Amino acid sequence: MHNYEIAEYFTLLSKLMDIHGENPFKVKSYASAAFTLDKLSEPVVNLEPAQLYAIRGIGEAIGKKILAIISTKHLDLLDEYIKNTPPGILEMIKIKGLGPKKITTIWKELEIESVGELLYACNENRLINYKGFGAKTQQNIQEALEYYLQHQGNFLYQEVEPIVASLTLALTQNFEKETHLIAGGFARQMETLDFLDIITTLSQNNLRTWLEEKSFICAPVGNYLSCKGSDNFELRWHTCSKTELVFTAFKLNCSPEFWSAIENLPNYNQTEFETTPFDNEIALFEKLGISYIPAPQRETAAIVNKAISKQPIAKTIQTSDIKGIIHSHSTWSDGIHSIEQMALAAIEKGFEYLVISDHSKSAFYANGLQIDRIRNQHKEIDALNKKLAPFVIFKSIESDILNDGSLDYADEVLETFDIVIASVHSNLKMSEEKAMMRLLNAVSNPYTSILGHPTGRLLLSRKGYPVDHEKLIEACVVHNVVLELNAHPRRLDMDWRYIESAIEKDVLISINPDAHEVDGFDDCKYGVLVAQKAGCRASQNLSSFSLQEMMEFVAFQQEKRN
Repeated sequence: MHNYEIAEYFTLLSKLMDIHGENPFKVKSYASAAFTLDKLSEPVVNLEPAQLYAIRGIGEAIGKKILAIISTKHLDLLDEYIKNTPPGILEMIKIKGLGPKKITTIWKELEIESVGELLYACNENRLINYKGFGAKTQQNIQEALEYYLQHQGNFLYQEVEPIVASLTLALTQNFEKETHLIAGGFARQMETLDFLDIITTLSQNNLRTWLEEKSFICAPVGNYLSCKGSDNFELRWHTCSKTELVFTAFKLNCSPEFWSAIENLPNYNQTEFETTPFDNEIALFEKLGISYIPAPQRETAAIVNKAISKQPIAKTIQTSDIKGIIHSHSTWSDGIHSIEQMALAAIEKGFEYLVISDHSKSAFYANGLQIDRIRNQHKEIDALNKKLAPFVIFKSIESDILNDGSLDYADEVLETFDIVIASVHSNLKMSEEKAMMRLLNAVSNPYTSILGHPTGRLLLSRKGYPVDHEKLIEACVVHNVVLELNAHPRRLDMDWRYIESAIEKDVLISINPDAHEVDGFDDCKYGVLVAQKAGCRASQNLSSFSLQEMMEFVAFQQEKRN
């Protein structure tokens, strides 16, 4: 083994011991050993034990550990610390700008245990109120995290968008006489993607030459050309003739379950469909003898069965259907912009109202509102409503759901809000029984208007706590509670796979951006994309309500409390 390889064991050990709050003298001794090993000119594998023990900064105790590493490629003490450290904390050690002291704060005080959670916390300005952090430090950490995550090969839909835009432009500029289509998971509007499917009429040889000139690493895999660039994201290139173009796109734009249902249709004949020059997918569906199904909804066999009856698939919600911003944060808690700045931006974007839902008192890490601050905030909102009329700012709160499922304000405080969003933010490691107890108690609270991000998941970072979705939906039916579809591209919670069940039972969903700055309003788009997958219509979404309809909704909340 090289000296630097052995040194890495002690470097990691010293960092983990520091993170776990061990004796600073021991931490320093292992860090010093790593430094000494790195600087040694002679390989320690060539030294006798006595020679090794005599090196200043090594000694007999550490020297014996070095010998153990050389013989077993393991250090028992290090293995023990790794075993007692969450994998996400180990991953944070790799991030530039995150030393042991900062990681300790992140883990022990913010209760964050993954890189993705940490990035989300940076987006919400959670770090700047803690010792050792500030706005500039938070920005540097955020940039380092984004760089790190972008090189892992798994991307959010939002992160793939600029890749698609760049590819489309490059293909158009270089091969304008050929046809190119983006297909697969991106066309189906999947919330995360492991790879991107591109269909092109360009020959595979010409395509490969062009890609390799751009420094992509290419290799044929089955019937497509796989390539990766510096971001490690896989591009799958499918070459075909113009005759095959529409059918190739159609097949890639179907989930396996959906495709299996298509293959079983009486009108489907593989050879015939592969050789038919369809003008578009609508013509293809006509030949199948079923109603047209948009690509985002091609997920289950059930929708194929529905299309067999020739009933048109209902028009789904569009981004233009969003009439107001529900669930947003201001400088009163952990937002970047003031209420007035948020309101003026909403007016400029054509929205009719804004629901300010700052964090509640339990969210101390987010500067949550104590009761005296609520009164002052409401005075500011009253003044702004007079100034900005007919635009309306609704008084709301994102109230923490406590361990017993109660909300963290007394009823007389909750009574002062137009809308109460109840959300779980703490103690996320729960059994389904514990999670459901908390959620069901919160839903049954007459002051709860909306259940915020129902599973607490963070895509590619945190699975979220286990939830019995059907039981939760039934409770929302009984208590007239709206289910949030948190539109932040890292949340998209509730999952679209359960939204169809909710809207079938007449439970309203609410596509909310959870905006912590004015640019966050644009995240509504990502909530709309996944709502479309569930077949959600504008009338089934609370944030599509007009101002008058929202006033009626608020009045209903007052009645429900009584």
